[in-house]
Order: sequence, then structure tokens, then C-alpha cells
Amino acid sequence: MALRLGSLSWPILSEHLLHAVLGLVFVWLTARISDGTAAAFGVANMLMMSFFILFRLIGVGASVVVAQNLGAGDELGAARVARASLGASLWMGLGVGTFVAASSGWLLRWMNLEPALLPEAQPYLMVLGAVLALDAVNTSMSAVVRSYTLTRAIMRLVLIINGVSLALGIPALLGWFGLPKLGLIGVGIAYLIARVIGLGVLVTIWRRDLGIHVAADDWWRIRRGPLTEMLRIGLPGAGETIAHRVSFTLILSLVAGMGTVSLATHTYLLQITHLVLLSSLALGFGTEIIVGHLVGGARLRAADRQVRRALGIALSIALGLGLLFAGTSRWILDVFTDDPRIIALGSSVAWAIVLVEPGRAFNLIVVNALRATGDARFPALVGPVFMFVVALGLAWLLGVHWGLGLVGAWLGFGADEWARGLIMYARWRRRGWVRHARRARRRALAERRLAAPASTKDVLPQVA
Repeated sequence: MALRLGSLSWPILSEHLLHAVLGLVFVWLTARISDGTAAAFGVANMLMMSFFILFRLIGVGASVVVAQNLGAGDELGAARVARASLGASLWMGLGVGTFVAASSGWLLRWMNLEPALLPEAQPYLMVLGAVLALDAVNTSMSAVVRSYTLTRAIMRLVLIINGVSLALGIPALLGWFGLPKLGLIGVGIAYLIARVIGLGVLVTIWRRDLGIHVAADDWWRIRRGPLTEMLRIGLPGAGETIAHRVSFTLILSLVAGMGTVSLATHTYLLQITHLVLLSSLALGFGTEIIVGHLVGGARLRAADRQVRRALGIALSIALGLGLLFAGTSRWILDVFTDDPRIIALGSSVAWAIVLVEPGRAFNLIVVNALRATGDARFPALVGPVFMFVVALGLAWLLGVHWGLGLVGAWLGFGADEWARGLIMYARWRRRGWVRHARRARRRALAERRLAAPASTKDVLPQVA
């Protein structure tokens, strides 16, 4: 089976583009209400995404281990790992969602959200707690589908989820068609209904396209063997991502302390620059899938060539899109707000984003590739040091202590991304990942030899 980066990545790009468009639409709509409502929406969503990262413990591990098993020809092993991811994801989602809903007020105050915005943000964040519980399962199931190279199926799923979110969320937010004007909480309810529909679609995809029939006990049972393998990859990967999100959240707290203008500007820029980031995200996930399959098939030289090629493409696109945004930022920001202070500040920060994006490309490509080989601990050990010392440290030093404000915070982001990206690339060039890849290949072959005879429920079709 020949896997092509472009054919895998463009549906992932479309999937993330749909997510970004959904966020931009609601940011634009909340901004029409007020900049304060947009800021409340942004902070609550940022908290949601911070806890969402915890689900990478299972999702990333399942994705990599399933891809390695498929590369080694162990389809039964891939199915066992996939089904084992469900119970672990559901229990984690219920725990995280309950905590977020119960602690919503404290979390928002900890983020330095202005007290006047709490009545809007807190009920919305409470609903997002329920959304998180469903996202935990949907994330793991989607990761498995991607590992089977069915990235187009997930793209279509995201189109359905986002379409439902918009169709229900906009009328509930603004009170259209005779509905009560629920504000942000209406958006949260729309997200929740869309996730329920998405879960039903994923169960269908598993049964119809992967041949994996989910049993009742798969939803609650914890299977230690497959879970250990998933956590071996997912725990370091999630630890690194959690550290990034914590440092990012702390920086957001610093930005919130700079005032509503800086916070609103930051919210708009995060949504807009997510569009710039999409190509690197898609190429990073596509590279991870391909490298996982190549490692399972013992094709390490091909994996090395794949990573170098993906890096060249990602860096070129990231730099070009960063420059394009910097040059047009004033007109883009004018779509979201007519406040000249926000437009002026955002236009200044836009040039710092040119520094940030190529560094992000380094990280997304190389870290995903390292993780796909089984070398997950190195990024997890090295990354957090730079996130807190460089990103958070420089954000405080430049943005707060030296008075550069939001520009200083984004310069801290850029310095951190470049430092980590270059170190990860050095790890790849020095072949520190090879022994991990060989160990993963041996494990997949051992599991294939020990696999039980196929049962009707475990038989899987060949991946096209």
C-alpha cells in the first residue's frame, strides 16, 4: 500500500479548516454583540481546549499503535487496540467534563476574566463540560479511523458536526426564528447536540468501513494490555501538549491582565492565525500516519525521506501564509471589529506571527514523526522546559516587565517554537529515534505471531 502525503493531508486540512471557520463565524457573531462577549467566548473556549488536550493520552497512543500494527500486517491487533481505546476515553471524558462544569466559575476567575463577563462565560463553560465528555470518545474514534488512512471519512464527519453546530447555534445565539435569545449558552447546547450526532456517525464508520463491531462492555471496560501500549506513546505526547497548553493558558492570563483591548485582540488573532497553522497541522498528522505505517513495515529510510520532504513543504507554506497575513492584517481585523485600538494592536502583532509560524511547522512535523516511531519521551522531556522558560518567561519579561504588551507575548511564542523545532530536528537528524522504531517493529511482529484466530467480530477488511 503506497501512502501519499497529499492524499492523506488534504482531508485533514479540510477538517481543520472547517473547525477554524466554525470558530471564526462564532467569534464574528459574538463580536457583533460586543467585544466583551467575544472575549468571554474566547476565554471559555481556551479553557475547553486546555482540558481537551488530556484526551491525547488515549487518542495519540491509539493512532500510533494502530498505524504500527497495520504496517506490520496485524489487523487483529489494530482492532483490539481500537476497541480498548473506547472505555479509557469515556471514563476520562466523564471525569474531565464533570470537573470543568463544577469548577467553571473558579477557572474563569483564575484566568483573570473581568467579573462583568462571568454571567455570560460561566454557564457556557458549564455546558462545554458536557461537550468535553463526548469529545473524549469522538477524538479517540476519529484517530483510529485516520490510522486506517480513511481521512476523508473524518473530513465528512467534521462537516456534519460543524453544520449542525452552525444550524442550531446561530439561531440560539441571536434568537432567530422565534427562539429565545440564549447567547453563549445556546452555542454550547448546539455543540453538545452536534457531538451526539457525531458519535453515532463514528460508530457506523467503525462497523461499516473498518469492520469493528463495538460490544457493550467496550464502552466501560479498561483493557490493561492495549491501554499500556497506548499510554507508552500517548502519555509522553499528552504530557508535552498539556505543558504547552498550561504555559499557553498562563500567557493568556497575562494577556487578560493587560485589559479587554489586548484580550479581545488576542482572541481575534488566535482564531485568524489558526488558518495559517492549518497546513502545518495537516502535514504533521499526515506524516505521523505514514511514518507509523513505515515503521511497522521496517522501512526506516523511507520514513526519513518522508519527514524531510514534509518539512520542506510545511516551512515554505508557513512562511508564505505568515507574510500574507501580516501584509493584510489590518483589513482582516476590520471584519471583526471597528475599534481602532484593536486593529492597530493586531496589525503590530501580525508581524511577530511571521516569526511564529515556521517554528510551529518544525514542531508539528518532527514531533509527530518522532512520536510515530515510538520516540515520544524526548519531546516530552525537552519541550516543557522551553515552554515555561522561553515562552512564558519571555511573555512576562517582554510583555509585562518591559511593557511591550501583546507584541511581547507573541515574540515569546515565536522564540519558543523556533528553539523547540530546531532541537527536535537535531534529534531526528542524529537518528535518536531509530532504536525506538526497531522496538516498535519487534513488538508489532510479536503480537501478530501471538494473535488469536480471527473471530467474526474481529475480521477486518484490507486497507485500500
